[in-house]
Amino acid sequence: MNRPRPLLSLAKSLYSVHHSFLRSISYTSPLCLQTLDPDPSPAAAPRTLTELRRRLESESPKLSDFVYSVEVGTKKKPLPKPKWMQSTIPGGAKYAAIKAKLRELNLHTVCEEAKCPNLGECWSGGETGTATATIMILGDTCTRGCRFCNVKTAAHPPAPDPNEPSNVAHAIASWGLDYVVITSVDRDDLPDQGSSHFAETIQKLKILKPNILIEALVPDFRGDSLFVEKVAKSGLDVFAHNIETVEELQRWVRDHRANFKQSIDVLKMAKEYAPAGTLTKTSIMLGCGETFEQVVSTMEKVRVAGVDVITFGQYMRPSKRHMPVSEYITPEAFEKYRVIGIDMGFRYVASGPMVRSSYKAGEYYIKSMIEADRANVASAAYL
Repeated sequence: MNRPRPLLSLAKSLYSVHHSFLRSISYTSPLCLQTLDPDPSPAAAPRTLTELRRRLESESPKLSDFVYSVEVGTKKKPLPKPKWMQSTIPGGAKYAAIKAKLRELNLHTVCEEAKCPNLGECWSGGETGTATATIMILGDTCTRGCRFCNVKTAAHPPAPDPNEPSNVAHAIASWGLDYVVITSVDRDDLPDQGSSHFAETIQKLKILKPNILIEALVPDFRGDSLFVEKVAKSGLDVFAHNIETVEELQRWVRDHRANFKQSIDVLKMAKEYAPAGTLTKTSIMLGCGETFEQVVSTMEKVRVAGVDVITFGQYMRPSKRHMPVSEYITPEAFEKYRVIGIDMGFRYVASGPMVRSSYKAGEYYIKSMIEADRANVASAAYL
């Protein structure tokens, strides 16, 4: 009959196993910062339980021994919003009327989805008297997930509403707007990327209100020339497609299916396919981590693509799950980019902290440019 081993003898055996385990993980774990000497000098075995406990406590690894000492991420406090980023609360009779009509027809606007700071000013007409709105078609769910955008995303959004082109056209025609921006989510799930829906909406609105100026702020349609051509020839006045950020930050800011070259190609194709006198436009967010040199270089490439109008605005983080604001650009820096853009040959540059791609004040000047161009064409034809 085997007698039970003495308690101290059992403890010594456990210590031996424990010591062997520590030596093994020191060789195999790349995360261990404090390893045992691979050839330690022999140490006397503990003689008492108290001595054993002390030895185990001194040699047992802690959680901190199994993690990198370098900081892989920091919880930085958001940058404080400077005084020049303050905006007024939206309101006014025209603002209320537009909002009520949107709810009635179940229409969506980027103004609301993106919580644009200029919403009240644009919808009410502001100082210029040019009331504008940005209508979002093809639903409220995007197939892409850009790191700056607050619009809902899904691989397979609901099918587009076939009545939407008519609803949008009738709603806009009843608002008394001078200038409207029609944009959309990306619809990579649709065979034509939503281009037919876009063209139909523009055409129906022009039938109801021929004098309204329409800017189509379109996705890249994956660079398909047939889809770009369909929208460019639909009767719009301004073909807009945003490159969003400088060339170097495209992968960091935008969805992986978007890229700088593809966007530049879309703008080039639009200039080629659209009727003479149609303006092309793009926008860049600042404060994403770009440098001055990168901004200027990107502007040069955009201008070579024949783009007429460019806008610059401050990136604002929609929520904590979106990329943080790298920097708040000063009004003086925005003005510098505006001057550089004019010197490069852009016909109009809107640049300021509160400027967005669909910007009321900018649309007032674009409206004036289009009207002047048409007057010159009519005058030349008369002569």
